Amino acid sequence: MPRGELRIYLGAAPGVGKTYAMLEEAHRRAERGTDVVIGFVETHGREHTAAMIGDLELVPRRAITYRAAEFTEMDLDAVLARRPEVAVVDELAHTNVPGSRNDKRWQDVQELLDAGISVLSTVNVQHLESVNDVVAQITGTTQRETVPDEIVRAAEQVELVDMTPEALRRRMAHGNIYRPDKIDAALGNYFRVGNLTALRELALLWLADKVDEQLDAYRAQQGISETWEARERVVVALTGGPEGETLIRRAARIAARSKGADLLAVHVARSDGLAGADPAQLARQRVLAESLGGTYHQVLGTDVPAALLDFARGVNATQLVLGASRRGRLAQMFSRGVGVTTTALSGAIDVHLVTHPEAGRGRRTAAVPAALSRRRRLLGFALAGLGMPLLTLLLWALPDLTLTNDILCCSSPGSSAWRWWAGCGRPWSPRSAAPCC
Repeated sequence: MPRGELRIYLGAAPGVGKTYAMLEEAHRRAERGTDVVIGFVETHGREHTAAMIGDLELVPRRAITYRAAEFTEMDLDAVLARRPEVAVVDELAHTNVPGSRNDKRWQDVQELLDAGISVLSTVNVQHLESVNDVVAQITGTTQRETVPDEIVRAAEQVELVDMTPEALRRRMAHGNIYRPDKIDAALGNYFRVGNLTALRELALLWLADKVDEQLDAYRAQQGISETWEARERVVVALTGGPEGETLIRRAARIAARSKGADLLAVHVARSDGLAGADPAQLARQRVLAESLGGTYHQVLGTDVPAALLDFARGVNATQLVLGASRRGRLAQMFSRGVGVTTTALSGAIDVHLVTHPEAGRGRRTAAVPAALSRRRRLLGFALAGLGMPLLTLLLWALPDLTLTNDILCCSSPGSSAWRWWAGCGRPWSPRSAAPCC
């Protein structure tokens, strides 16, 4: 049985018209021949909303007694038994009365979806778990009913029901949202212009992230690697050198010029595992990037320009910030360097080469702990320089050994039972302390 589809109407505040828009969609589907029922709709005493129910079929609610008081909730079992194609279930974040099968209404909705029933529902941005604390800080009111963000993000469609703060306050003043005795208190507290503006921005930004996810999924499904400049994303490349902080701040200023732009810092680490950057520098630069609202990423690669561009295209970046080369003029004569190569291959991505105090002074890799001690490295260089001449003199002094014998002796000493060992005329055997060479 295919799972039902979830469509959510998202609003910035009560009264913007989410339930009304949901009921309009329910009527459109019913007129097209779809079997639609109302599982639960809360009108809050609003005449226009109640009138919008019209002739849509209502599933009777279930009465629950709690602490000597009677409440009504959606009768989940009755809706499941009715098995409509679409069920209208208002207020997704609602907490059910104790004694209900599920604690939260969104859990009821999940059961309907699992049964193959599509659902139309509503939620305000202040009920989303991820922004609950932000809303409390803005409005001074803590919302105790919340819904996990992943439930809303998993919806096939999320439609924003938008209204300017001034228009919403006019609706409030005309008595279309609350009763007359609550209007003045609401306008002076929760429904202040500043609060409504902030809540509206939260809703727009949250929905923009949802749209980004859908766009990324579409591009991945269609195999699209070209950059689509639907939203500014600025990537700054870090080498772990001292110029990193300058680049991060410059990239942050570029991102700040575009409202809602993303800042991403990336470091390309060597895929062979050898250290090439100062971890302490990178740690400080990561903290700086995150303090400026960005994110830090690390990728592996031996070809730095290719790795940078693969990352930038993967996140649909529009701009890439690089530092001017620290290499000296002589080195730049023999190799174009990362910046020039990246610019030549960037395609639709704009590349900014930012100058800094370290530019042109020659590459100075930060001191990092070596895998071998200084003494062992010097000994290795000495053996490499002196070992081969000494071995040549030794072999030249042994006239009984030819080049062919020498190669066979060194590469496969056990292939013959009578290899000469160390030129002493003794037969070789596995018990010998060492092969002849």
